[in-house]
Amino acid sequence: MIDALLFGRKKMTMTTPEDALPGRSAPSFPIPERHEVLGTPIQGPFAPNLETAVFGLGCFWGAERLFWTLPGVSSTAAGYAGGFTPNPTYEEVCSGKTGHTEIVQVVYDPAEISYDDLLKVFWESHDPTQGMRQGNDTGTQYRSAIYTTSEEQLAAAEKSRDAYDAALKSAGFGPVTTEIAPAGAIYLAEDYHQQYLHKVPNGYCHMTATGVACPAFGAGLVRQEA
Repeated sequence: MIDALLFGRKKMTMTTPEDALPGRSAPSFPIPERHEVLGTPIQGPFAPNLETAVFGLGCFWGAERLFWTLPGVSSTAAGYAGGFTPNPTYEEVCSGKTGHTEIVQVVYDPAEISYDDLLKVFWESHDPTQGMRQGNDTGTQYRSAIYTTSEEQLAAAEKSRDAYDAALKSAGFGPVTTEIAPAGAIYLAEDYHQQYLHKVPNGYCHMTATGVACPAFGAGLVRQEA
């Protein structure tokens, strides 16, 4: 019982680079080439007109389905980011010893959907005030996160966070705990995680939102006109 409690506490606290699992130089499992729903590639390089966004909303199964249904989204993939262990497995991420959180890689056409649009969907689709958890899912792998791929995305993410933080506080919620940082290495998850809720339509999906709308935040990454 004591060991279980200590292990549980460790999963709620970020590991350090020194204590993280060593990982490996290449994935230990095959990565599928194409999206089961959209039929598009899930690994880059992508077409030059497309951009990439990276979001963590807790369990990546429901989060990935949320984004692949949006117009203008070319591809999505479940993966791991924000940690220290290279090429981790799902079991390693669940141990809390890699530092990764579960993410969705969203490849989109900014001529059809803007990064600001994606941010609004991100904020309104989960509870970003819960720290190292999302609902009943607890541990560092479920923390809310935005990993940005440009300086413009970083500025937009921070402005949207500030706007949503104010809206949440007005509605009685605590402060936003979402991690926002430039994207480091993104590792795609195992094949059975990719488009999971397409393969298992009645599978587990946490997706618990606050019900608070994200106000306009004027970030400037607007949808491009054709």
